[in-house]
Amino acid sequence: MMEEEMINGHESDVAEVPQNGVEEISGTVAASVNGVDNLHVDSRIKRKAKRLIKQLSKEVGSNGTVVTSTRHLKNSRRPRNGFGRGLPKKGGAGGKGVWGKPGSELVEVDVDMNDPNYDSDSLDNGDIELKSIIPEMTEEEIRKAAEPSVLEYYEHGDTGEALIAFEELNCGSNRYMLPLIAVEIAMDHKPSHREMTSVLISDMYGEVVTQKDIAKAFEKLLQNLPDLILDTPDAPVALGNFIARAIADDCLPPKFVVNSKDKLDCEHARQALLRADTLLSMKHGMVRLDNVWGVGGGLRPVKSLVRQMNLLLQEFVSSGDLQEAHRCLLELEVPHFHHELVYEAVVMAIEAISGPVEEAMCRLLKVLCQAVVVTPDMLERGFLRVYEDMPDICLDVPLAYTVLERFMERCQKAGFLGDAIIRKMPSRGRKRFVSEGDGGRIKSHDLV
Repeated sequence: MMEEEMINGHESDVAEVPQNGVEEISGTVAASVNGVDNLHVDSRIKRKAKRLIKQLSKEVGSNGTVVTSTRHLKNSRRPRNGFGRGLPKKGGAGGKGVWGKPGSELVEVDVDMNDPNYDSDSLDNGDIELKSIIPEMTEEEIRKAAEPSVLEYYEHGDTGEALIAFEELNCGSNRYMLPLIAVEIAMDHKPSHREMTSVLISDMYGEVVTQKDIAKAFEKLLQNLPDLILDTPDAPVALGNFIARAIADDCLPPKFVVNSKDKLDCEHARQALLRADTLLSMKHGMVRLDNVWGVGGGLRPVKSLVRQMNLLLQEFVSSGDLQEAHRCLLELEVPHFHHELVYEAVVMAIEAISGPVEEAMCRLLKVLCQAVVVTPDMLERGFLRVYEDMPDICLDVPLAYTVLERFMERCQKAGFLGDAIIRKMPSRGRKRFVSEGDGGRIKSHDLV
């Protein structure tokens, strides 16, 4: 009976099985059961079943020849011991190269509590505490994350908010990148932003970075000066100012300049260190370094701004360098006060009563208007201020109205002065005086 079930289970694998062979095996099994004990019968049945399986693993051709079975039958994982229902061994968990029974990874493995190597689950006892580990950021990742924070700091000026943004970065051993990035960005910005960067580095010290981190950052900057000069020609001077200011703020040790001179051979690095050494060796240098970047544009007194613009115009009349005048005006960082430059330029042209001076002032105003450094609103406001002060200017320059009219015609031909401003120009009023000796009496020929 067992042989018949086994044969039925393998009908799909064999094309045709001889009927005589099955009947002969059944007769042999029946005869054996009658003459031998049960144990011996079982062993004989197993051996005959193995031989039968080997025969079933071959295919019989249409012409009666025996053909070797295909590879999928040869490599079949179904048991060949005559037992089972033809399913994979061990539920698919047996055999070489098998990962295990599907779903076995979700089943908890039973452990022996008495095993000396067994370690109890200490999570419940509180002996083990799990913490999330954030991988340390690379230098490129720090640069991408820190640059927006520095630029945003230039907008709001709150160092506390910038420090919070820096603390959220997992810099690890690359913390020196924070002051390095801040200085590199500041070199491409205005002096007021450089002053804000110096304040930021001072506030970062002890909170986000250490003195060693700041020193390492400036060492890297000194080494990178040949590349920084390509974008910022005055990089050595600016870096020297940053180093001197950091020493004045106690962010760097005073011996940093001396120690760095012995380590670096770059000419640009020596220039930066010489600049820092010069600033530190000045009389009351530590106090003066608080204003190493100057006072911010809007924080300057009005008299100081007026004096700076007068000096700018005088230097331009002497040198005729438009680019230098343009740069000096931008460094003042007072776009809301550019009407003062227009006022001073027009008054200087009136007081000079000189064709070359008028030509120079017209050329300067034209360049500044074309570059939109002086806006049309600032230009109009400056000329209107001159119109209002013309009575006082005439006291010193009697020909003021004539010179002003000539200068405005020159500016109109240059193409930057509109007709609306020219129409607002006042004309000198003609005063009528009573002749001496008349006593204010009306002449007789005036009566009809």
